[in-house]
Amino acid sequence: MSEDLIRYDVLAQEALRGVVRKVLTEVGKTGLPGEHHFFISFVTTAPGVRISEKLLKQYENEMTIVLQNQYWDLKINDTGFEVGLSFDGQPELLVVPYSAIKGFFDPSVQFGLQFDVMDENGDVTAPIEEADDSDDEDDVDQAKAKSGDDDDETENVVSLDSFRKKP
Repeated sequence: MSEDLIRYDVLAQEALRGVVRKVLTEVGKTGLPGEHHFFISFVTTAPGVRISEKLLKQYENEMTIVLQNQYWDLKINDTGFEVGLSFDGQPELLVVPYSAIKGFFDPSVQFGLQFDVMDENGDVTAPIEEADDSDDEDDVDQAKAKSGDDDDETENVVSLDSFRKKP
């Protein structure tokens, strides 16, 4: 088989990150429609991520945030977004490039996307479902519990691994 010099895997990820950008842009303009809300997981050490030292100590590798009821100052640009959230009663501003996003999930319609992310060393992080850090899954479970979304419907998560050639 010939080598993929076009890098379809990278192009597909960029296109799917465009879906996240489009959704967040609309939400930034008009707010969250209906029951829609988002769980966004990102690599805290990815280039361009800006979070407080306190949060970085607490979430050394990955963090999942929920955009639902209590967020503010959602600003979207071509390379990422920034949003205000409260952690332990303290307001925080997070700046997240789209390239740092590892997962995007809207439980109201059971839609999700997963991405590969390069960390500060240029290494690709493990996919969400394969990550060994059970704390991250606990964060998502806690976020789902807070949002009241604990039904067991099938999730429609699009993983690019299903399109990759196996060695």
